[in-house]
Amino acid sequence: MRAATALVAPIAVTMGEPAGIGGELTLKAWLRRRELPRFFAIDDPYRLRALAERLGLDVPIVEIDAPSQTEQNFDSALPVLPITLRQPVEPGRLDRDNAAAVIESIDLAIEMVAQSQTNTIVTNPIHKAALKDIGFAHPGHTEYLGEKAGVDVPVMLLSSPMLRVVPVSVHVPLAEALRGLTSERITCVARQTADSLRRDFGIRTPRLAIAGVNPHAGEGGYLGVEERTVIEPAINDLKAAGIDAFGPCAADSIFHEAARGSYDAAICMYHDQALIPLKTLSFDDGVNVTLGLPFVRTSPDHGTALDIAGTGRARESSFLAAMKLAAQIAGRRATEISPSIG
Repeated sequence: MRAATALVAPIAVTMGEPAGIGGELTLKAWLRRRELPRFFAIDDPYRLRALAERLGLDVPIVEIDAPSQTEQNFDSALPVLPITLRQPVEPGRLDRDNAAAVIESIDLAIEMVAQSQTNTIVTNPIHKAALKDIGFAHPGHTEYLGEKAGVDVPVMLLSSPMLRVVPVSVHVPLAEALRGLTSERITCVARQTADSLRRDFGIRTPRLAIAGVNPHAGEGGYLGVEERTVIEPAINDLKAAGIDAFGPCAADSIFHEAARGSYDAAICMYHDQALIPLKTLSFDDGVNVTLGLPFVRTSPDHGTALDIAGTGRARESSFLAAMKLAAQIAGRRATEISPSIG
């Protein structure tokens, strides 16, 4: 399968939490523009100019009216589709008055997709508690983008050069995650993962390791029965659909180096089971990819880092990885049509 990197349209980069490190990442990415696909920011141009000056970054800002103007401006300035923050930004300090603009940036990116002005979104980190204060009812980007796109079960894949993981449940309390664990949900998440690995990552026959949920994968029922009653039926359904899935695997032994070579992605039963090994192995270059959307969405796999915002210490490596992976996926989708599994 050919690896394509050409983009139909420039990438839309959302603002994220304005008091966090997202603006710094966007500015630093433009400084490394020669190694990246072309992109435009949906942001407040005044806050980006102020931040560039504060950090001593030589990043000219040009305001654009449409993504199509990115091409003519990108080499000489960072193109910004402007939105307006209600209050000046103090790095590291949340301001409820600016929260609505965070959602506006995401919504405008989705609108650009609907208008076929872009096909790819890279989101800067949001601060979920700050958004909850203004009535944002979603646990995070994954769920919000899924609802906007009309997707019942959006899937979060975390990708790095060392490991790919997919949690069956995402931003919910552990007790709720365990109550909601069903064979049907595991099957749905795994099928979407296999489909994406073929379509977006160029893996012809994806291999999926399915983790158990109990210690030692239940140890034959002695340490729990969910492996037998919930997970094994899902694996059987996946095999019947022609998907190379195996398990249930003891979660404490599938992430070491030798084991990682036996699969292309690990399907994990809850959030931390997936993210702890990914962030331990690849904290600086992990990428969050939302599967199941009609457009490409990636994000750096870290938060807003309010404690270092405005200091110049933010590392842009995960953000750059998100940009490059978004371009690769968009390129593959633009040049190939892959059938769904099952």
